[in-house]
Amino acid sequence: MSKKVLLLVGDFMEGMEAYFAMHALQMHGHEAVAVCPGVPAGGSVATAVHDFEAEQTYSEKRGHRFPVHAEFDAVDVAEYDALFVPGGRAPEYLRLEPRVLEIVRQFHAASKPIASLCHGPQLLLTAGVLEGVHCTAYKAIRPDLVMGGALFHEVPNTQAVRHGHVVTGVDWVSNPAVLRALLGLLGASPAPDETSNGIKVNVFE
Repeated sequence: MSKKVLLLVGDFMEGMEAYFAMHALQMHGHEAVAVCPGVPAGGSVATAVHDFEAEQTYSEKRGHRFPVHAEFDAVDVAEYDALFVPGGRAPEYLRLEPRVLEIVRQFHAASKPIASLCHGPQLLLTAGVLEGVHCTAYKAIRPDLVMGGALFHEVPNTQAVRHGHVVTGVDWVSNPAVLRALLGLLGASPAPDETSNGIKVNVFE
């Protein structure tokens, strides 16, 4: 059965994460709907390409434009089955929007699947949904998550962590594991905790 998944996007989010999620969901017959505060339906946002090139931290370059499908102000959480929050730059300023935090909290309160990776958990943390939750993220925001009460796990970036309905990953290399877990929660096969080709979902209930 087709499901409807909300993508909370913004300028200079990680393009690899946003596009992978949208395409994987569409490939499985689901509807992926991207919204962004201040950007109308039919508009687009900039993405960033983050790479690991032997420096002490990742490099950042401009990526492809990403489409916005619907009006942010018209979002009704009751119409959606799951939430996806890509990482990159966007989460650090999207979390300043009260309505964005309200949307995340509504998904969490309804125990609907929430998936995020890289810097995306910054947004989940600010919304107050990670306290006491097993999770992972890009290593640079580990201190923030730990101070916020999250139960942080340092795992290889081919893996994801799922605690109940919340799925998190390390960076864009985690795409297959994160989407495997999310699709599993949406009823797809294989099971969300199946391990293959180095892809693993660490499950906590």
